[in-house]
Amino acid sequence: MRAEPTTEKTEARPGPVAMLREYVKDVRLEMMKVSWPTRDELRRHTMVVVVMVVIMSIFTGIVDRALSYAFEALLKVAG
Repeated sequence: MRAEPTTEKTEARPGPVAMLREYVKDVRLEMMKVSWPTRDELRRHTMVVVVMVVIMSIFTGIVDRALSYAFEALLKVAG
């Protein structure tokens, strides 16, 4: 059984330059919809992140040190 040729025209794909223009246009439209934080909000949120990183670093260091001591003690008992 042979396939019949279609009489429908296929749409031509836009070229790369046209696609890039459309992409940039869409990005600009979306960027206008963004609710940007104020300078004060950005500063406060950045400080929260910095403080949390310091706290988590200290916590991780303490846990690492405690586990190292526990592992060394376990090796002394076992070995």
